[in-house]
Formats: sequence, C-alpha cells, structure tokens
Amino acid sequence: MDFIGTDDGGVFINPDRLDFKRYATRPPIAKALIDYLLYHDHNPKKALELAAEATVAVRANTKQFDSSLRNQPMVVTYLELAKVYLKLDQPNTALEHYAKAKYVADLDVGALRCGREKFPEDVHILIGIARSCWLHSAQVLALDPANIEAIACLASNHFYTDHPEVALRYYRRLLQMDVNTTELWCNVGLCCFYASQYDLTLSCFERALALASDDNMADVWYNIGQVAVGIGDLGLAYQAFKIAVSVDSNHAESYNNLGARVLELRKGNVDQARAHFQFADGLATFMFEPTYNRALLAYKIGDFQDAYAKVSKALQVYPEHADSLELKRQLEAFLTMI
Repeated sequence: MDFIGTDDGGVFINPDRLDFKRYATRPPIAKALIDYLLYHDHNPKKALELAAEATVAVRANTKQFDSSLRNQPMVVTYLELAKVYLKLDQPNTALEHYAKAKYVADLDVGALRCGREKFPEDVHILIGIARSCWLHSAQVLALDPANIEAIACLASNHFYTDHPEVALRYYRRLLQMDVNTTELWCNVGLCCFYASQYDLTLSCFERALALASDDNMADVWYNIGQVAVGIGDLGLAYQAFKIAVSVDSNHAESYNNLGARVLELRKGNVDQARAHFQFADGLATFMFEPTYNRALLAYKIGDFQDAYAKVSKALQVYPEHADSLELKRQLEAFLTMI
C-alpha cells in the first residue's frame, strides 16, 4: 500500500498514488480503502473511482463463468455465477441462472419451462430457487433433511405468514443441529415473543447479544426495541433504539421507530420525529414506513399537499399498504373539496 507516514503531519495514504486496479481485486482491502477515503479523507470522487474498479472486477468474473458454461454446463459454475449476481445486487438475474441450472432449454421452443430437467435433484440449485418459493425448500428437505438453509427458509416463511409457533419448531431444530449464531437466537427470541412465550424471549436476546459482532449488533438491539414496544415498555424501547443507532449510525429502521413509536406518538416532539423520519427516508429508499410516517405527520399538522406527495411516494414502494391507501383516499377527498 502507498503510505507516506511522515512525522511532520504528512498524509497516511496518498490516494493519487494508489493503484486502484490492484486493490480492486481484493474486496476486503478495497472496502477498507473506500471507507477510509469517504470518512477520513472526505474524498468521494476517489472512493467512487475505487468502487467502480471493484465492480468491474466482479463483473469480469461473469464473462469467465459464461465461457465455462458454453464449454461444459456444471452445477458449480451456475452456482458461482449466481453468487456473482447476488454480490452485484441483482437477485432476479441470479434466480434466472438458478432456473437455467435446473432445466435445459428446448432450442426449438426456446422456453426453459418446456425443457427437460438437467439437474433435477441437486440440493444447491433448489436452495437458490427456494429463495423465491418456499415449496422448493420442502423439496430440498425431502432430499436432504439436515439442510440448514432450507430449514431456515421454511421457518422464515411460517413466521411471516403469522405462524410463529411453527417457525419456532424449525428454529429449535437448527439449535439441535448445533447451529449457534446471533441471527438464529434473535429469530428464536422473536418467535417466542409472538408465540406468547414471554419467559424465554429476553434470555434468547441475551444469547444473541453475547454472540453479536459490530455488523449485527444494531439489528439485535432493534429487535429488542420492537419487543419492548410490544410489551409497552417505551423506556426500554427508547434505549434499545438509541443503542442501535449508536452502533450503526445508518440503521434506518431504528431511526424510523425512534420517530414513530417513541418520540412523535408518545412525547409529542414533532420536530425531532420529523428529523428522524427524514433521515431514515434518506438512508433507506426501499422502505415505505419512513415515507408513510412523514405523510401521516404532515397530515396531522395540516400540510395536506406535502402529505399527498409523501403517501404517493410510499405507495410506489408498497402499492398494497392499506394505511397508505386509506390516507391517500382521505387526502384526495379533502383536496377535491378545496
């Protein structure tokens, strides 16, 4: 690395002397350099240049995998190619490659669904497809009853379809298989809470905190805050969300809940709530909650035009959100009367 490190206050790393192509091929070093350039040197131009080089280096892998598949289609090549697209944040393209791995296209028809199966019972391919359909996870478990990811997928599906007690059975199965991670204990704690097993909830989160690293500590405290809100302990919720944002200053969900569930609704601190909503909205444009909360806050203080714009934006992210649809209907009725 290109260090100068002089005793008279010289720079530690000189960005102009860095060979970005060299470091772009080493993701951990590239990430550390990007963070250094952004947060220490305040040099977003150089950070963006390095990020672009790193992305190009990743995309170059796709050409090699495509060439390999043209020579000889293999399961491992499809899996690695899908991983590349997942790293590039292109999950739909990754799913397409998982599907291609499962089927051989009929060249006369040109449709994958009309082809014959190439790797019909390959567990790794089915796991990749299972991320979009829980039925494939059940198929994986029929082939490999000890597949950890398939069990986790089924547990997650049952949790989000309002069956936490069923999800808890799957998560406990993972514990019996000696899986011991922060995420697992956090999920067990949430399942215990929503299944009304309150005596086990906090002990699960204590286990999660004991195993947590800086990367997932904020998520654990956020979930503790969610549980605290559920039992009505707003003091604990406030402290949990505050700790979450102190660990990860970009944790949008915690900022949103600080505004919605602790400050705005309970304390009446409208300005602080608005600031939290706005910050969360800027951090996570994929979330509809901060935008909806901003719309609701604008509606309550009488800024109907801004409320209509915000709720329309929230519906672009989640078109079926019932509360947003109802708020938009009320605003349209009111604005039509004016």
